Amino acid sequence: MAWTASHKFARISPQKARLVVDLIRGKRVQEALTLLKFTRKRAAVFIYQVLKSATANADEQEADVKNLFVKECRVDPGPTMHRFQPKDRGRAHPIKKRSSHIIVTVDEKQ
Repeated sequence: MAWTASHKFARISPQKARLVVDLIRGKRVQEALTLLKFTRKRAAVFIYQVLKSATANADEQEADVKNLFVKECRVDPGPTMHRFQPKDRGRAHPIKKRSSHIIVTVDEKQ
């Protein structure tokens, strides 16, 4: 049985978050948490919280937390906020503020 947790509308671009998610895919949960704790990327904080939540969901269902591993983790694009930066001579440059949906699934090793 697998347990899932997600963070919807995280204010980080999916491209940046995927760099961190690729580090922990397939690893044991304790190893992944340690890796995220010492990763110097902003996305690591979001993914750390989601992984802790997925682990807590598994613990609530009385799973063996020591045998958990990251079965699936993905970052899907969320909605984009469109803003404009004023420039000289009345011009405006568009700015896209991207968001992400972070999904982490953990499962027990057999």
